[in-house]
Formats: sequence, C-alpha cells, structure tokens
Amino acid sequence: MVRVLEMVFANTAGRRVTVRVPDARADLTADQVSAAMNQIITAGIFTSSGGDLVNQVSARVVTTDAVELVV
Repeated sequence: MVRVLEMVFANTAGRRVTVRVPDARADLTADQVSAAMNQIITAGIFTSSGGDLVNQVSARVVTTDAVELVV
C-alpha cells in the first residue's frame, strides 16, 4: 500500500499547484498538514510558473493498493 500526501496551494496568479509527498505517515493530522503548508508558504520554498504559493486550498492522503494478477 502506497500513501501519498497531496497538498494543494493557490499561487499569485490564482492557479492551483499540487505538491505530492510520497510515503506519508499513517498518523498525520489535519493540524500537522496545515502547519506544514503554512511553513511552505511563509518560507517561499516552492514557486511555480504562476508565481509564489500564497494560500492553502486543500490537502488529502491518497492510498493506492495494487494487486498483481497471475496470467
């Protein structure tokens, strides 16, 4: 099972930018993710073609489970 944290931000142009973090911890809380997103925005860690990240839009953890089939 693969867990990926997807954090969605708005940039200065008003477009959405998604940052994906593989191998997300199973015990992440909304408060922890929100705090991390605020740190990313405040520190200016990422930029995009539409400018700096300026606001949080959403966050989610996506879990993928693959089952190999024998054919």
